[in-house]
Amino acid sequence: MSQSILIQIGQCGNQIGCRFWDLALREHAANNKAVLVDMEEGVVNAALKGPLGDVFDHKQFITDVSGSGNNWAVGNRFYGRRYREAIVESVRREAEMCDALQCFFVLHSMGGGTGSGVGTAILGMLRDEFPDVYNRFVTAVFPSADDDVITSPYNSILALKQLTEVAECVLPIENQALQDICTRISKFSSQSKAGIHTSAAKIKEGSAVSDSHQGAGKCSVQKAFDSMNNIVANLLLNLTCSARFEGSLNVDLNEISMNLVPFPRLHYLVSSMAPLYSLTDVNIPQRRLDSMFGDAFSPAHQLIRADPKHGLYLACALMVRGKAQLSDVRRNIERIKSSLRFVHWNQEGWKTGLCAVPPTGQPYSLLTLANNTCIEKTFTDLVVRFNRLYKRKAHLHHYLTVDGMEVAEFDDSLQSVQSLIAEYKDLQTTRQSIFIPRLQVAASDYSMQYT
Repeated sequence: MSQSILIQIGQCGNQIGCRFWDLALREHAANNKAVLVDMEEGVVNAALKGPLGDVFDHKQFITDVSGSGNNWAVGNRFYGRRYREAIVESVRREAEMCDALQCFFVLHSMGGGTGSGVGTAILGMLRDEFPDVYNRFVTAVFPSADDDVITSPYNSILALKQLTEVAECVLPIENQALQDICTRISKFSSQSKAGIHTSAAKIKEGSAVSDSHQGAGKCSVQKAFDSMNNIVANLLLNLTCSARFEGSLNVDLNEISMNLVPFPRLHYLVSSMAPLYSLTDVNIPQRRLDSMFGDAFSPAHQLIRADPKHGLYLACALMVRGKAQLSDVRRNIERIKSSLRFVHWNQEGWKTGLCAVPPTGQPYSLLTLANNTCIEKTFTDLVVRFNRLYKRKAHLHHYLTVDGMEVAEFDDSLQSVQSLIAEYKDLQTTRQSIFIPRLQVAASDYSMQYT
């Protein structure tokens, strides 16, 4: 059985990681290892003192007391260097305990200082110190437009350059998309409490989110973002299920990067899940498998605010849990593919995985990972917010006082992200070639160049 090391960084990364281990332990004894890193002690200490404390090796906690002050430069250049040896040694200790280490999972936010700064510093360490472990999967939580961290656009753009250069696969998650999902769920909850449509929606008894005082492996302190963290943790559960359970057509994690990333820099995968609402505090009627395929390709189930149907697919993976057959997947692909636009050189760019063990409390689940040009909108929005600050050089001095940090770092990072956006836009323009009939091409001016 292959093994992975999960590295949780910052408040966001550690809260999601705590939820992941909570849920994984309910499914079975997970075969992953963990390293917890935060430059503030609060979240890591909470994990240490709570029921999950016995799950972790306390020697694998790396903390400080002052935090990174929402400053990428402090996290990356100061703490990244200060704790480099300790972090590398902790990861090496876990790696030596693995018989078949396959990949690293890195969990962090993009908007804060520790998540973005230390998180990207650790990615560089993994590349340099563990070159034989090629797969580095990053789950990166992007800030919403109304984020209360004023410098989050700086931190996000600086971190995004590093993710583009160092990571193999990145699963961007938008805080706003998670908030929108939880808002819709709260409407179900309100209706239930008011006695409306109680047959369709009711609060779960012993909910994994709201009930934080019962059962082994639960965090002792209920967090404000538990519902959002729970959604991301379930994404990781579905992604790692093939390494944890048997299946007739399990997907090796190496196959994700091999099949879904045709160009090294374009490794950002849009994720969606079904069922989605049942992962949190609301019980709704179970969905049929065919209905779940429709749900997973709807914007309401995307973990970023973008619609892949309006973009161009480079490739798509479907990872199904439960007693489904390959014929079920093929039937649904045939049903929905006419509404999706695939790049002309990869019209059959589907990767399918079947894991026989369903998630707890559900007969089926479906995770989709799409390499789609629609992700460009997320990056473009970040650039707009970055430029609002940068054109006035607002708050820039806080970064430049950190040893080794220069203005050129901002310019280089902005240029890197703009180049990434241009690559996606160039691919988007190729969609027209999909619909050119061969006879028309033959009749066209012979001197025209087609790409």
